[in-house]
Amino acid sequence: MLLIDRPIFHREGRRFAHLISDESLDELHDGARLLGLDRSFHRDHYDIPEEYVPTVLAAGVRQVDPREIVRALRRTGLRSPRDR
Repeated sequence: MLLIDRPIFHREGRRFAHLISDESLDELHDGARLLGLDRSFHRDHYDIPEEYVPTVLAAGVRQVDPREIVRALRRTGLRSPRDR
């Protein structure tokens, strides 16, 4: 399943959310492509500009707390404790 957090991360004067998969990188890349978001990949997530979040949510992506993003990545092995 694809998950996204709230756009609370600041960079270059904008706010971003993180899009992840709680299953695999293949699912993440496929989902991002279908959503037209196949840019901004960083190791285990896509950075999603705040203005795109409503579109992502309308497509059925589940919004979760930012802490759940990290927990899901660790559960699936897509992020190890050393990546903190």
